[in-house]
Amino acid sequence: MQETTTAARPRLGERTMAAINRDPLTAPHRTRNDALLAAAWAALAVVTARLGDHGLRPDALGWTLLLAAHVPLVWRRRRPMPVMLVVLVCIAPYHALDNNHAAPIPATMVVLYTVAATGTVRRTLLVGTGVLGVTLAINAFTNPDGTMEVLRISGWVVAVLFCGIDVRYYRQYVRSIVERAERAERTREEEARRRVAEERLRIARDLHDLLAHSITLIGVQTSVAAHVLAADPERLDRETIAKSLDDIAETCRTARGELRTTLDVLREQGVAGEARGPLPGLDGVPDLVEAARLAGARVQSEVRAREAPPAVGAAAYRIVQEALTNVVRHAGSEPAVRVELYEERGALRVSVTDDGPCPAAVAANSPGYGLVGMRERARSVGGTLDAGPRREGGFEVRAVLPVGTDREGNR
Repeated sequence: MQETTTAARPRLGERTMAAINRDPLTAPHRTRNDALLAAAWAALAVVTARLGDHGLRPDALGWTLLLAAHVPLVWRRRRPMPVMLVVLVCIAPYHALDNNHAAPIPATMVVLYTVAATGTVRRTLLVGTGVLGVTLAINAFTNPDGTMEVLRISGWVVAVLFCGIDVRYYRQYVRSIVERAERAERTREEEARRRVAEERLRIARDLHDLLAHSITLIGVQTSVAAHVLAADPERLDRETIAKSLDDIAETCRTARGELRTTLDVLREQGVAGEARGPLPGLDGVPDLVEAARLAGARVQSEVRAREAPPAVGAAAYRIVQEALTNVVRHAGSEPAVRVELYEERGALRVSVTDDGPCPAAVAANSPGYGLVGMRERARSVGGTLDAGPRREGGFEVRAVLPVGTDREGNR
């Protein structure tokens, strides 16, 4: 248990680096820590002044100035410039009275470091120039022959200022790394959410196209069987009824298979022994045409495209499926339909036209997602789709699907 506690406790080096990396303006307990620091530096200054040269030991005024210079350190992070000015106002007369010159050095260095670590380089250079000017003036007044002392003091001041600048740039570098990591994490999460949304939308489109097409065909085939039964019950055309029922059963089997393939995408793992079927493609268009013919449409089909990427072929298949479903549903009895698929200028072009009626009331009274879904499928592979009434009557759906890229890939 003791070993676990020791291993979980951060090491001294880790705590030190965390304190250096932390923004001094947002560090927790900063006022309390600065108060403790000010008390520690004041105690060190008192010890240094008492143990130094007896002739340079401060008098009552000197002790007052020395201790007063450490009080503003409590607020050094919040107001670094005012704190520095107050400290200099206390220390300058302290040195001018020729007191122990080593005692206030820690407080001076701390406040200079704080100014450099929390401000701009320009401000730091101006502060350094001013402090060095005041220091050299006081030293020239109190110790004109102390050239080496002047160089030593100037070197310490410059070193502390550059140390503060380096720490400031290091904190900015660490902060930029953290921000980039957080941004990358947000980007990954957004990308994951976007992919999930696209997958849900794709599945919704597949279900819409599949169910709308299958239910429409079943409805038409059921109507045919009902019409045969009601037209002349005494002379029942058993062969026609049997064919309609067989067509209904085949449509149900096809829909069930496609529905299982679509719903398998929602599962993390499929049922053992069952592989997901491939995406529907251009090779499935003849089956759509045949299903539309069984529903009563007079369909002419011309497929002059050799092959297409899986996503493009699936988009073309679904567009033709939805277009034929709309024809069977809205274009009246036995409409003439022409389906064309061909390649031209690096794109697969899809055209479905019919000569059935297309009154505005049909679109107004039959709201749905058919045209919206077709446009979304075209956009998903970088293509475009136009749909609308024809001048000579009927309705037309035209799509242009680029075959140079496969955006969705083979799912």
